[in-house]
Amino acid sequence: MLVLGRSQVEALLDVDTLIDALGSAMADLSAGRASAPGRIAAPAPEHEGLLAAMPGFVPSAGMLMSKLVSLFPHNAGTPLPTHQALIVVFDPDTGKPAALLDGTAITAARTGACSALSARLLAREDATVLAVLGTGVQARSHAYAMCRVRPIRQIRIAGRDPAKAAALAGELSAVLDAEVRAASSYAEALDGADIAAAATHALEPVIRHPWLSPGVHITSVGFNPAGREIDDATIAEALVCVESRQAALAPFPTGSNDLIIPIGEGRIRVDHVHAELGELVTGSTTGRSSPDQITLYKSVGVAVQDAAAAALVVAAAREQSIGQEITL
Repeated sequence: MLVLGRSQVEALLDVDTLIDALGSAMADLSAGRASAPGRIAAPAPEHEGLLAAMPGFVPSAGMLMSKLVSLFPHNAGTPLPTHQALIVVFDPDTGKPAALLDGTAITAARTGACSALSARLLAREDATVLAVLGTGVQARSHAYAMCRVRPIRQIRIAGRDPAKAAALAGELSAVLDAEVRAASSYAEALDGADIAAAATHALEPVIRHPWLSPGVHITSVGFNPAGREIDDATIAEALVCVESRQAALAPFPTGSNDLIIPIGEGRIRVDHVHAELGELVTGSTTGRSSPDQITLYKSVGVAVQDAAAAALVVAAAREQSIGQEITL
């Protein structure tokens, strides 16, 4: 059994290759070829945390796996990330356990990369200004990945803590070919932005319609069972896309309050969800219809994303003889 640690996973996972692989995985999911049952979770209420299980099978990638991921929001601001994960890979022909690898790095990378895939499919091709809402692991991941698919020239960082926003802006300035600065508020970051990437644990919306410019593409990956990232007016106007309709509209711990709440209140209908990413990849459903249209990708995270990333990591590790082989 191959064992790979976090630093090894990070070194083996190429973002550009991952974005392409996620396109294939999402197409497989929408076509019914891949399997990603709804996640289950055991809550740890005294810490407002949970431990979730996410099995997935992507036959085109030869990947059968399951991820165990914990979400402990109070880790924010500590050395520990809010999301921590392990992935176990199984031989798809025999079911034999084949690899154990860090899933924390994969969760961060695949989430940002799939948002970048949505931008490749839906954002205007001349999008140059990126607003990143949040200052954690996913904020970094999204900033890196978005610069791979659009000619980003300016990045604005906004979060609850101005010091953290400034620190992240300085960090990204050193590694990205873009002007990066901290914004004093979410509204300031969003003013004139072509792409808005929300990655928060917000109780109240950080994406509000009056703050948006025409034609913006929004990605929203934040999860808080008691809150939401996007206001009703934005949801109602936007062309809404998801990874999976079934997952996005499922009850806790799978679905999105950003969609479930306005549907439950009658503000939008179920069919307001326009497309799955896989349908956009294959062209079976159309995407943006005008330069001024607001588009939205609401992510809840599905296991085929982890499977696509794990397949790349394990293949690269075996090719390069990286990792430790153990016998259970």
